[in-house]
Amino acid sequence: MKNISILGSSGSIGTQALELISKTKNEFKVCGLSVHSNTELLKKQIIKFKPSVVSVFDKENAEKLQKWCNDKKLKIKVYCGKEGLNKVATIKAADMVLSSVVGSIGLEPLLAAIDSGKDVAIANKEALVMAGNIIMKKAKEKGVAVLPVDSEHSAIFQCIGKENKKSIKRILLTASGGPFYKSNKNFADITVEDALAHPTWKMGKKITVDSATLMNKGLEAIEASVLFDIPIDKIDIIIHPQSVIHSMVEFNDGCVMAQLSNPDMTLPIQYALSYPDRTNCYIKRLDLTEVAKLEFFKPDFKKFKCLNIAYKCAKIGGTMTAVMSAANEIAVRYFLDGKIRFDMIPVVVEKVINKHKVIKTKNLSKYVKADLWARQQAENVIKNLI
Repeated sequence: MKNISILGSSGSIGTQALELISKTKNEFKVCGLSVHSNTELLKKQIIKFKPSVVSVFDKENAEKLQKWCNDKKLKIKVYCGKEGLNKVATIKAADMVLSSVVGSIGLEPLLAAIDSGKDVAIANKEALVMAGNIIMKKAKEKGVAVLPVDSEHSAIFQCIGKENKKSIKRILLTASGGPFYKSNKNFADITVEDALAHPTWKMGKKITVDSATLMNKGLEAIEASVLFDIPIDKIDIIIHPQSVIHSMVEFNDGCVMAQLSNPDMTLPIQYALSYPDRTNCYIKRLDLTEVAKLEFFKPDFKKFKCLNIAYKCAKIGGTMTAVMSAANEIAVRYFLDGKIRFDMIPVVVEKVINKHKVIKTKNLSKYVKADLWARQQAENVIKNLI
């Protein structure tokens, strides 16, 4: 039995992971859970999975939850804030930490988990984009595994297997294209409801908007570059609306390996949690005769400006990717709140990165400062736009 601690148990990945765990017998035990504010859902998770440590970001909500646990005579310690995330990430009993929080706030607990010798299953792409080289270096030093949960990166991981990275010609990173890759709709007229209507995947709001702008695919390209130590120039994006091929790897001899399955996040989550074993999964099995056709298109870098910005920042490197990711987080939040238009998201990000003086360093604090600086700059840019 593998003991799992989950950062972000109320989000899309966290809830799917818990559903998976509940359907498997004697394979996994949940020892820690964290949420940002959804204490009602956390209560249900506590009753069902009986973790020993939980965290709620807000102190007042954490105190209320601790009282509820005490009243129920549950021997559970409730923490809050960043300390709470770190506590859940470093529980002694945990064999693996699933990091599925959204945003750069996931960086510190991720590093804490690695530092305490835990294997990590990572669905927090912003942390890898912000300071991926530091994360991977720390994991190597500690001898722990960093296992991708994103379907695309899981596919790449499986395709590469034990191949020498020098034999890789390029990575073909697939993208569903989101709701707008074929749309002629003016981006200025796109509503929040339009952007959240993803044709294939059910995800959290932030990642769904990122998928609509294709920033998500830019972030994933950077993530792939970091995870697999492959130059960004060797990572190509391919629009694949059916989301059956989750990514491909082309080798020097011309062989192209692909991983196929029905679009369901259960499979990559399970593979990361159970690795190196492959256990039975309850998802619908792939029948290519039902799929009938698989389509592929080149992305439009002019139409999807965020994708172009992401590749530009990846090539610059240093603190630029941290700045880009942070500015995008702020812009997406303002869009979801109805305060800026959809087409203003790349405008905000570009204005912020154009103000940034890149630092190339191995000092984590520099990346954290760059992230905070970018958030404030994005707020200022937005105030001048609205």
